Amino acid sequence: MNLVLFGPPGAGKGTQAKLLTEARRLPQLSTGDMLRAAIAAGTELGRNARAIMDRGDLVSDDIVIGIIAERLHEADCAGGAILDGFPRTIAQAEALDRLLLSRGTKIDFAIELKVNDEALIERSGNRVREMLATGQTPRADDTPETLRNRLEVYYRNTAPLIAYYRNQGKLKTVDGMALIPEVAKSIAALLDGSA
Repeated sequence: MNLVLFGPPGAGKGTQAKLLTEARRLPQLSTGDMLRAAIAAGTELGRNARAIMDRGDLVSDDIVIGIIAERLHEADCAGGAILDGFPRTIAQAEALDRLLLSRGTKIDFAIELKVNDEALIERSGNRVREMLATGQTPRADDTPETLRNRLEVYYRNTAPLIAYYRNQGKLKTVDGMALIPEVAKSIAALLDGSA
C-alpha cells in the first residue's frame, strides 16, 4: 500500500506517518528528513538544499524526485511506503505516478490533514519557546515567520494536489486539529474502509 500524507507544514504529517509505520509496517519516506540528513552529512545535495530550505522554499522537483526514486528502490519499500511531505507539486505527483506505474504499483490513498493556519503558527511559536527553554536549538525552518512563508508556498504549490487526487478518487480528508490519537483512528478507519 502506498500512501501520501499531505497538509500544511506543522499539520502533523510526520507524527501520523510514524504512527502508521508502527501500525502498518510500511517505511516512512520523509523528503524533509532525507534533505536534512544530506545537509548534516555535508553532501553536495545538502549544501544546495540548505539555503532553499532555510528560506522555507521548496527544493527543485528533480532533486526531490531523484531522492524518492532512489529510496523506493530499497527492499523495505517493496510492499509500499508512506510518503510524508511528498509530492508537493502537481509535477511531482505526476512524476511519482509515472515512477510507481513503471514498477507496477500506484498511490492507493492521499490523505489530507486539514488544519487551521493560525493554530499552526501558534503551535510553531510554542514549539520554539519550549525548545529554547530546554536548551535545544530550533530548526531554522521552524519559526513562526518562516512558517508563514511555508504556508504561502503550500497554498500556492501543494494545495492543488487536493483536486489532483480527488479527480483520481484517492483523496481522503481528516481533521488534523483533533488530538493525535483521534487523527490516527480516523486515518486507520479510512484505510480499513470503515469510514
